[in-house]
Amino acid sequence: MKAMTIKKYGKNTPLELTELSIPEVGEHDVLVEVYAASINPIDFKIRDGKVKMLLSYKMPLVLGNDFSGKIIQTGSKVNKFQVGDEVYGRPRKNRIGTFAEYHSVHEDDVSLKPNNLTFVEAASLPLVGLTTWQAFHDILELKPGQKILIQAGAGGVGSFAIQLAKEMGAYVATTASEKGHDLVLSLGANQVINYRIQPFEEVLEGFDAVFDTLGGESLDRSFRVVKPYGRIVSVSAVPNGRFAVDNKLGFLKRMLFSIVSRRITALERKFNVDYYFLFMKPSGEQLAEIKDFVEQGKIRPLVDRVYPLEKAQEAIQYVETGRAKGKVVLEVKKPL
Repeated sequence: MKAMTIKKYGKNTPLELTELSIPEVGEHDVLVEVYAASINPIDFKIRDGKVKMLLSYKMPLVLGNDFSGKIIQTGSKVNKFQVGDEVYGRPRKNRIGTFAEYHSVHEDDVSLKPNNLTFVEAASLPLVGLTTWQAFHDILELKPGQKILIQAGAGGVGSFAIQLAKEMGAYVATTASEKGHDLVLSLGANQVINYRIQPFEEVLEGFDAVFDTLGGESLDRSFRVVKPYGRIVSVSAVPNGRFAVDNKLGFLKRMLFSIVSRRITALERKFNVDYYFLFMKPSGEQLAEIKDFVEQGKIRPLVDRVYPLEKAQEAIQYVETGRAKGKVVLEVKKPL
């Protein structure tokens, strides 16, 4: 099969088109003929070696963290799916590799795809959908009437997050450039701050929560808009000691994460706000719930550009510019 691989970690390491064997299928696995896979920041973070403390992979490595396609084989103990089912999913972290024509994935990590979406549209949703779902339901416990700031509302995660937050009854503020202003309003945002001309912390105050997709100084400034006992969840900053404890990591990693997150911990104490780092977990059950929202018209995918598989390197470079409005998707092959 054709796959896009890297041979080593490094920011300048290119993705190369490679011929590999079709993956083996375990007793609880389904083999999917992949029609589309989306580009996510985690792909180039893995390539750069920035998550080696959390994830370690053998080389050559096939990148890709979500997909859509059709099941062509099932393991002996699979009972949720059958050959011919159209599915979408996010494989568990030790089994990534969806930038390929075929992918073997545990049945618990997939769902039937929304029947009103194309494969390209469906592939744009699993990672951003699960990330947002877990941030809002499991960590922030977002409730109707609460106020949330969603950073980078026109991006892949942000565009999904605005829609889900509105469906959960929240008041949504978001940051966007002038070019993204009308887009985020169309997704349901109540308030838009043009980050190029005005600092959001000078406009917003008394918010219940912040969903941070940027990290860095944007995260630091976010503490100023949250009221006491509010919560911030980030998918782009550093893990902290709380993350290590919650994920039952060893003593050394607990100490290390506590050290690298000292600045954030100081901000937590200064503003009396709780900070959480989210490392999303795969869940076919949650994807099925997202599927229902999509089929009911409550959430729509937002696809910026589509590239063929062999241009995955170009696609990642475009995502790294930060100019994408919504998701960038690889069309691996066209369904028959």
